[in-house]
Amino acid sequence: MQTADKCNQDQLQQCKQKAGCCIDSAKDTLFALSKDIWSCPELAYEEKQSHDILVRFFTETEKGWSVESHYKLDTAFRATWGPTGVNAGGDTLNIGFLCEYDALPGIGHACGHNLIAEVGAAAAVGMKGALEALVDPPIRVMVTVIGTPAEEEGGGKIDLIEAGGFEGLDLVFMAHPSQEDAAYLPDMAEDDVTVKYYGKASHAAAYPWEGINALDAAVLAYNNLSVLRQQLKPDWRLHGIIKHGGVKPNIIPAFSELVFYLRTPKRRDLPFLREKAEQCFRSAAMATGCRVELQYGPHEYHNILLNKTLMRLYEENGKALGIEFTTDEQVLNTPSGSTDFGNLSFVVPGIHPYFYIGTEALNHTEEYTAAAGRASYPGCL
Repeated sequence: MQTADKCNQDQLQQCKQKAGCCIDSAKDTLFALSKDIWSCPELAYEEKQSHDILVRFFTETEKGWSVESHYKLDTAFRATWGPTGVNAGGDTLNIGFLCEYDALPGIGHACGHNLIAEVGAAAAVGMKGALEALVDPPIRVMVTVIGTPAEEEGGGKIDLIEAGGFEGLDLVFMAHPSQEDAAYLPDMAEDDVTVKYYGKASHAAAYPWEGINALDAAVLAYNNLSVLRQQLKPDWRLHGIIKHGGVKPNIIPAFSELVFYLRTPKRRDLPFLREKAEQCFRSAAMATGCRVELQYGPHEYHNILLNKTLMRLYEENGKALGIEFTTDEQVLNTPSGSTDFGNLSFVVPGIHPYFYIGTEALNHTEEYTAAAGRASYPGCL
């Protein structure tokens, strides 16, 4: 029994070494892939060049992959590999790796999604190489790479879930650039709402009493929400902008528009925050005599469901490679952003670790955009 266990451990270690060697061999092309995506930042659902770059990588640069371009969505793709005769399902283990590649308006890849694409591709290449080197694999394994557009806005993974794009997967992995290495950080559930107020225009100096001021409604709503924060739970968040407030100072605004994000650590709390925010929006309309419209985003993002087993394995293997994971309790326990990977984590077991790219710059800043263009992270998942 001990001999068999030792053989299994030796075989596992050889697989890990082979995966690392394959990634190291491909590091130049992986960095070029990341740089090319970084150089052509594209917004949600518009990632045509990034889609094509990744499709070419799995059809021309890397061999042996079966690639479906425009998979379920126009800018999504799927690349699969498996030994002869292996199909997803049955006794086959289907392991998925995700690539993101959408950018932010105005500041490009300030969230480093070009690096997420690189990491997903790298991990898949390493896994494929390790499996090809096995003479007598104990189980049949399929490797699947899925390009998931529109994480920053819209929720491309949720679109793919609804279209059956993740059916057949047994595990799913991706990794996100950050200011530290962490196997897990608590992302929040999130919903976004666009609020439109409709009033009546009038000359602001000559006949102000004839107008119904939609900007007043927007300002009241903004202030209502600011006051509401005093009564919220410490880890609930709401934040937003006045997107449109009028066209000219001497015309009472007949239209105004706000966009707000609502976040809670758990998806079950989101309806309560949404109800409180709606009261703020509607009361501002009542106070000013405006008509109000509330338009929620196409998808609600869920918090990431923690998978302790995968997190433990990721940390163990990461430490063996020399990764120093953060022990800062504030970082590890403070909810931060939101991701549509959260929705996927309720459908397929998965992990969404974070990795350090050599900068203290914060995500969603111009400084992070520059750092994401310099960095290359061929590591492993």
